[in-house]
Amino acid sequence: MRNINKVDVLLVGAGVMSATLGTLLAQLDPSLKILMVERLNKVAHESSHGLNNAGTGHAGYCELNYTPQQADGSVVIDKALQINAAFEESLQFWSYLVEQHQLPTPEYFINPIFHQSLVWGDDVAFLRSRYEQLSKHHLFEEMEYSEDPAVLRVWMPLVMDNRDAKQKVAATQVKHGSDVDFGHLTRSLVKSLHDKGNFELRLNHGIVGMKQMPNGRWRVRVKNNHDDKVRSVNAGFVFLGAGGGALPLLQQSKIDEANGYGGFPISGQWLICNNPEIVKRHKTKVYGKAPVGAPPMSVPHLDARIIDGQACLLFGPFASITGKFLKEGSMFDIVGSLKSGNLKPMLAVAKDNLDLMRYLIGEAFATHKQRVTALRNFYPEAREEDWVLASAGQRVQIIKQCDNKGGKLEFGTEIVTAQDGTIATLLGASPGASTSVQAMIEVLQRCYPARMASAEWHAKLKQMIPSYGVSLDEDVELLRQVRNRTLSTLKLV
Repeated sequence: MRNINKVDVLLVGAGVMSATLGTLLAQLDPSLKILMVERLNKVAHESSHGLNNAGTGHAGYCELNYTPQQADGSVVIDKALQINAAFEESLQFWSYLVEQHQLPTPEYFINPIFHQSLVWGDDVAFLRSRYEQLSKHHLFEEMEYSEDPAVLRVWMPLVMDNRDAKQKVAATQVKHGSDVDFGHLTRSLVKSLHDKGNFELRLNHGIVGMKQMPNGRWRVRVKNNHDDKVRSVNAGFVFLGAGGGALPLLQQSKIDEANGYGGFPISGQWLICNNPEIVKRHKTKVYGKAPVGAPPMSVPHLDARIIDGQACLLFGPFASITGKFLKEGSMFDIVGSLKSGNLKPMLAVAKDNLDLMRYLIGEAFATHKQRVTALRNFYPEAREEDWVLASAGQRVQIIKQCDNKGGKLEFGTEIVTAQDGTIATLLGASPGASTSVQAMIEVLQRCYPARMASAEWHAKLKQMIPSYGVSLDEDVELLRQVRNRTLSTLKLV
């Protein structure tokens, strides 16, 4: 490490969250000295990598788990509205960076693609109700719905070919959806930070200890994995953007706010098509309903993607049980995370989620034939020889202390910050990268409250994100203005 003893900001982990936060801070105050450290030898090689993302461009258009059905048959759409509005903030920020030539030509990291949902049988009534409620809202007013097989054959020919004519099916479609290669986006953000100066990236460097000093700053011990030398960094603000590895680092900080948090790791796998002719035939994202008891990352979808410029077709992901918090982690990660403060909630969650455990164990022992059988719900003509199994990365779901139950398993994301705002982290998985801009703005609001309230930072944020401080799910005209801009700038229409 170059002689860096003192920095304003230390970003731990070279993923999309750290890159987004670093970019926001560099735009708001170019004088800040920022250091990013990553334990691997590549940027965006864990959860931000294209193949390690369960979804790319989550906007609530097609993800049915964001609109849960209640016991009385009603559908709750609040979360879909929140996620859609949050994704619009990401699109605005990326548009600004493209306009400023701080991101590459959009097609390198984002491409237009239809977002579709597909159900059959008894779930048709659910999708119809979901459509009726969402399409009344201006965020989703362009959503289409059909139960007509002839229409669906036009929308998704691969899905409808040789489907049982007696099967009742329904689908929705939004044409201005997107496919985001978060790996390429993250690498581009980091490159832009490097080009602007006052930023340093150190790969193959991991955190081995941290302690807050009496003056409020942090002394963080960083190990160079090449020569095993350990050096200290003096940081005014620390962000733990290490994905599944964030929880152990948060525990190392020993801040009061870390008490009671645990992690439940889940691994994933994809079926990837190795037949180019089939890949060419499917150009959309088609999401279905998750099996009963499945975690959100296991919502099945037949997903056309562009990763590092290469067209791909994936199905899954299939969840499985693991002890790792990171794809390149240790099977003992979960054991190492057990502390006196989180043992009770973790045991309570284990007791209350036996069905989930059984589901994950069953998924782990599924055969290739069984996985392809699941694929045939979306692609009836699927052949086993056209698909291979590949890892889809790791996710660590949040376990929180809960007064009445002892512990609760959360499937969303949560920002944890110290009371003094000198350290922050993001825990959890979904919706993750798609809402990174909104999440990192929340970190800034908690950790830089005075500067966020200043006229200078407010004006700059409004320049970068025109909807900043305004609710897009309430302001119809503003939504139309920003959406017209982002769809044009990012070439999504």
